[in-house]
Amino acid sequence: MAALAPQIGFLVPVNDKLQENTSIPKIPIVHGPNIVGRDSIPVADKRLSRKHLCITASLNAPAHLIVEGSNPVVVRSNDQRKKLLSRESCEIRDGDFVELIPGYHFFKFVCERNSVGSSSQKRDSSGGKRVCEEDEFVSRKRAKQVSQDEVFARSLQAELNHGSPVHGKSIETIRYFSPTKDKLPSTFRLMKVKDLPPWANTNAVSIGDVVQGNIQVALLSNYMVDIDWLTSACTTLTKVPHVLVIHGEGDGTLEYMKRKKFANWILHKPPLPISYGTHHSKAMLLVYPQGVRIIVHTANLIYVDWNNKSQGLWMQDFPWKNSNASNKGSGFENDLVDYLTALKLPEFSVSLPGLGNCSINASFFRRFDYSSATVRLIASVPGYHSGSSLKKWGHMKLRTVLQESTFDQQFRKAPLVYQFSSLGSLDEKWMTELASSMSSGVSEDQKPLGVGEPLIIWPSVEDVRCSLEGYAAGNAIPSPQKNVEKEFLKKYWAKWKASHSGRCHAMPHIKTFARYNGQNLAWFLLTSSNLSKAAWGALQKNNSQLMIRSYELGVLFLPSKWQGCSFSCTDNGNQVMGKCESAKASEAEKTKLVTLSWEGNRNTESSEVITLPVPYELPPQRYSSEDIPWSWDRRYSKRDVHGQVWPRQVQLYTTKD
Repeated sequence: MAALAPQIGFLVPVNDKLQENTSIPKIPIVHGPNIVGRDSIPVADKRLSRKHLCITASLNAPAHLIVEGSNPVVVRSNDQRKKLLSRESCEIRDGDFVELIPGYHFFKFVCERNSVGSSSQKRDSSGGKRVCEEDEFVSRKRAKQVSQDEVFARSLQAELNHGSPVHGKSIETIRYFSPTKDKLPSTFRLMKVKDLPPWANTNAVSIGDVVQGNIQVALLSNYMVDIDWLTSACTTLTKVPHVLVIHGEGDGTLEYMKRKKFANWILHKPPLPISYGTHHSKAMLLVYPQGVRIIVHTANLIYVDWNNKSQGLWMQDFPWKNSNASNKGSGFENDLVDYLTALKLPEFSVSLPGLGNCSINASFFRRFDYSSATVRLIASVPGYHSGSSLKKWGHMKLRTVLQESTFDQQFRKAPLVYQFSSLGSLDEKWMTELASSMSSGVSEDQKPLGVGEPLIIWPSVEDVRCSLEGYAAGNAIPSPQKNVEKEFLKKYWAKWKASHSGRCHAMPHIKTFARYNGQNLAWFLLTSSNLSKAAWGALQKNNSQLMIRSYELGVLFLPSKWQGCSFSCTDNGNQVMGKCESAKASEAEKTKLVTLSWEGNRNTESSEVITLPVPYELPPQRYSSEDIPWSWDRRYSKRDVHGQVWPRQVQLYTTKD
């Protein structure tokens, strides 16, 4: 009869405050391999694999943990927190905390080597002397470790209760993203992801969080529109007197929309004068009795985009102009009206409280006071742009705005990052053209910043396979092999890593471009534009003409003179007369743009710090030799988290952007 393996200790269930959870039994850990999963944890959670992880333990060494299942594990040790994906491993020691499905199932690894038998029962060929010496050493080591564990546990408790990072480390930093009301227009927010733990959705928004209140007129701009989902997810829209949907849908879906829409809804597809273009902009303009709410975001109006993807959204409310307002529009106002004019909107009449009958067209939106706008609009419209129009759209518009801006010296030769969800057919010449625009601007000594080296953040095949949706997420990353696997692109690839925002497995549909130095940002662009000539435009005729195929819209965050703004269209009318107070130029301080992981002292900085919730890690980590960039027309036989291969025989949806 084989001898029983000696017991090493337990996995002790704890709650999210790291206090023992007595409703779940301890899991004994013995010498050798120990399988932990659904069979040993009595909870109804099918995300737990039957063999979720394996802990190989021995008497006098750290235990070895390897993730056997498809879903992740987090190990907290001292002041470090490490996330492990499928087949990744690490060592664990007495007092370490293990999270299965991070944020849901918590355990503490407790070594109790002396709980089974005494040291006199543990013999080896030396007569037991060595074992006794080892036991004494382990006992001293354990006493020290227990002391460290208590300090660490108190720190974690403080982190959970008071929202301060452990020892200043960048751990789940989205937990601490809580901008004050006056700073909200100066930043953006991530959208909620249904299957993430609550901490990952801190200050994230849903469609119902932004489309609310007494809306009189709604303009909804998008590429894809699921009218059934939209009206069920956002019932406020069903009560709006006038709704204009500006879309990019094709004939089949358009006919369905015409049959299903409300009588007071107008559908409009802007003209596409150049082949292979799309109406791809994603925005909302909501008119209230108090003013207008402008929302620029990255999600199609479909269920999967608002529930399963990494997405971003910016919004700001603006009051009506008063009678003394200057007729000269701000940069934001002129860019907005120029863009709306290009859409060739159908004009319609409405009756608004306090104003009477109004015609809704592009010029109507000059009635609002945009002087407090905290961003610049960067739009694309299809056409062959030359002369005065050359610098109005696409990457030439971005180049022009950046050329007018002054940046800190630290951004000289600073790198660029491109992050998006669809890759066009590119060449090195155009990549140089785009990098030139994105590297524009001068430092405080009026010297050009110089061209920065770009990296492309793009999900790998394993990222997609292990995502919340499995391979189905690849429908919304619709780039073919012929675009993805060009040899010159290899030097640009960087990984989608988003542990600090909890979005490693929420595949990105967000599109962002930035220039950065560590966690400091020179500028940041949230946009509908993917990396393509169709979206950004390509210079022609000796750089005198810019050809663009598609409509796009984005918001550019720049360092600027700080002005607090808390005007709202939905605060029960309390701020109808409210203004965004702007400091005098001589007194105002320039804002500093930083990521969630920035660790500077906010109390002693000379500028106002604006935190932007960049969902991915900066600096990006380059692809290893094992990483393969995702392309949606390859075959993948390794099964995903839902047991599927790719392509599936039936694809339930496709998001081609």
